Amino acid sequence: MLNLYQTLAIAVLALWVGDMLKKRIRLLERFCIPSPVIGGLLFALISLAVHLTGAFDLRFDDTLKEVCMVFFFTSVGFQANIRTVRQGGRPLLMLLALVAIAIVVQNLAAVGVAMAVGLDGMTGMTAGSIPMVGGHGTAGAFGPLLEQMGVAGAATLATAAATFGLVAGSLMGGPVGERLIERYHLTNSSDDNETEVPEVGKQSTASQRLHTSYTIAVFQLIAAIGIGTLVSKALSLTGLTFPIYIGSMIVAAVIRNYGEHTNRFTIPMHQISDLGDICLSLFLGMAMVTLRLWELADLALPLLLLLTAQTLLMFLFAQFVCFRAMGGDYDAAVMTAGFCGFGMGATPNAMANMQAICEKYRHSVKAFLLIPIVGSMFADFINSVIITFFINALQA
Repeated sequence: MLNLYQTLAIAVLALWVGDMLKKRIRLLERFCIPSPVIGGLLFALISLAVHLTGAFDLRFDDTLKEVCMVFFFTSVGFQANIRTVRQGGRPLLMLLALVAIAIVVQNLAAVGVAMAVGLDGMTGMTAGSIPMVGGHGTAGAFGPLLEQMGVAGAATLATAAATFGLVAGSLMGGPVGERLIERYHLTNSSDDNETEVPEVGKQSTASQRLHTSYTIAVFQLIAAIGIGTLVSKALSLTGLTFPIYIGSMIVAAVIRNYGEHTNRFTIPMHQISDLGDICLSLFLGMAMVTLRLWELADLALPLLLLLTAQTLLMFLFAQFVCFRAMGGDYDAAVMTAGFCGFGMGATPNAMANMQAICEKYRHSVKAFLLIPIVGSMFADFINSVIITFFINALQA
């Protein structure tokens, strides 16, 4: 049994190994596979080999995994900026609506296919929007919650589905966007190459100010988490099931928007995002190294069917819903390629997809402004709310 300090150290080692392999293996870099997933999966395979020998099973104290998870999702809550939504106007609201619709459809498909192959709906949720739109972060958060509800190996299933989604989203996005551009002859749309992307903030280079900003960021995160526990407790009184971090996300969003509306205090968003990224890496590292891959054996075929259904669903939704709803022009085609990325993987996948399209044709300011806002600021928030609704509906 490894204690929490040793577990954390192994997670960091997995991060280092994953980062090293990602730099040396171009395929991993191309598909934007996270370093924690690479190194953690390697360690999980070692654990599987040890288990198969019958010698012993590695056990971990993953207490800090939950702490890092809560810190990360609290940082996501700070990204929910009402002012940004207003500035984005109708296209941003439309994209937010499309994300919400895609999340609902993904979960309906997952539950439906799972029941069709003889599994329960909760097991199907491990291949729904939890790993698809949510990626590894949400998979690691909701997986243990589903396990507490009796879904054996839920964390492992959701993580495996998230890894599949990263690859599928990257493979799909570029070809889908290119096909739309060529099919509808969108290369001659009004050029926006010279348009400047608005600058959303500057980070101070002064050492003293930088140190102070990180201190404020840590204090604000801790305050949001502390108050958030009370909100989560109040929400639990409704009889519904919520992830442990939902209260902290809500409080963080309130702090962000109140601070910006009143100008009474500063929200150091760059520093909060940096701390959130660190916590996400540590969280994913611990989530991956503690995987018990042998629990996947009995569900390998059903999981493959579920993931095939999700891939087909995203392919159709992106082309026939997202593209048309966003205007059917060149910007819409680029955004559709990005939608495939974070709809099945993560925002970095979306950016990589759009970059590949724009390198071949031309830049799209609109796409590179809206997709990161939705993917990094609001997708996880919307996803958590909808997942919670589905879980409680399935429990009823």
